[in-house]
Amino acid sequence: MRVEQIYTGCLAQGAYYIESDGEAAIVDPLRETEPYIQKAKADGATIKYIFETHFHADFVSGHLDLAKKTGAQIVYGPQADTAYEKHTAKDGEEFPLGKVRIRVLHTPGHTPESTTFLLLDENGKEYAIFSGDTLFIGDVGRPDLAQKKGSLTKEDLAGWLYDSLRHKIMTLPDDVIVYPAHGAGSACGKNMSSETWDTLGHQKATNYALRADMTREEFIKEVTDGLQPPPQYFAKNAKINKSGYESIDVVIKRGAIPLSPRAFEVAANEHDALILDVRDKEDFVKGFVPNSVFIGLDGSFAPWVGALIPDLQQPILIVAPEGKEEETVLRLARVGYDHAIGYLQGGFNAWKAAGKDFDTIDTVDVPALAGMVQSGEKLRILDVRKPGEWSAEHVDGASHFPLDFINDHMSEINRDDTYYLHCRSGYRSTIAASILKSRGFEKIVDVIGTFEDMIDAGIPTTDYVCPSTLKSEG
Repeated sequence: MRVEQIYTGCLAQGAYYIESDGEAAIVDPLRETEPYIQKAKADGATIKYIFETHFHADFVSGHLDLAKKTGAQIVYGPQADTAYEKHTAKDGEEFPLGKVRIRVLHTPGHTPESTTFLLLDENGKEYAIFSGDTLFIGDVGRPDLAQKKGSLTKEDLAGWLYDSLRHKIMTLPDDVIVYPAHGAGSACGKNMSSETWDTLGHQKATNYALRADMTREEFIKEVTDGLQPPPQYFAKNAKINKSGYESIDVVIKRGAIPLSPRAFEVAANEHDALILDVRDKEDFVKGFVPNSVFIGLDGSFAPWVGALIPDLQQPILIVAPEGKEEETVLRLARVGYDHAIGYLQGGFNAWKAAGKDFDTIDTVDVPALAGMVQSGEKLRILDVRKPGEWSAEHVDGASHFPLDFINDHMSEINRDDTYYLHCRSGYRSTIAASILKSRGFEKIVDVIGTFEDMIDAGIPTTDYVCPSTLKSEG
């Protein structure tokens, strides 16, 4: 028996490959199919099952393409209604895989159909659980994402989750390994560890949601308290996973089309396309195709695409480092953005060489910013980090302008004022600066450096929670 976690940092997502005696199963696969097919080929194994723990909201699963290419059976737990053929398993049903078995544990709570898959080894001993978004390392799944008609509330789902954990999971032996669908960085929970697996016994001892003396009412309050609104694309991805989608091969073929600078420009105008620049932030600020939006591949690319591009049908043109064009199309498709229509052949250098106009973003390094602050110069500083980061500590006099909700707060700043944007590392501030520039805000300055650099440079900060309402002056 072999179990391999296939972890994708951009999505903080874990898929799993299980192989025994020439038969393999995949749990919660991503959109691309080749990694799983190649693993099975290397083992001389046949992929027999594709287990889905629930209708994922934060990515489009690869179950349909993988089933078509391998003949594997798609398996969901109870209450999973789909528009495509699959096996709806009963609670307690077991699936033979080589010399091992996989048992279905229906664990509703994160969503009604949420299911944990229990791996029994060659001797029938409980070995590991693939817990999806039911149980994370350090946390449990948020109970407010279910796509269900009627009066079901997050408190109802939280109560179901309490029961699932107490009656289905916590009764398992302490040495059972917990393999969750996500780790730190995912918006599917609020307190996840950076560890990507653990033993159940250690989680019972350390996970706040598994506290032995916790009442049902306490659990409901704790798991529903402080939840931030989910990214706008979550409901759309869950619907796609439930209803089906276009083949990833078709999506890549359509999106990975090289375009000359002239053809790129024509396509942008004809299709009202969004120009997405995925290069390093340092390269982007020095020059970019006018009206481009920056979301770099080297950061949390897919989640920020999902949070900031509201229309999954939006035609997208790509500016990427050479050799990264097809990867960009694939990573867009992972979160349901299937309508890339081409990329700039030769990258931004080809655009410049063709004599095309380009734009830049003004920048300031931390020492220069500190000098302005310490000289008493009045600056309008926008902190684009998340509410928790802002509450923990922020620059004195700064306004909170969270990137997650930038589209909702655009009207709160003045086009005649100059704004200095910062985050923790510069990645999010560059995204925000590009969006503002594309909307006609010209007086934008991106702070180059980290938040820690700002503290070290002596820029005064406040470390207590205060109102974060943005107020424009002038």
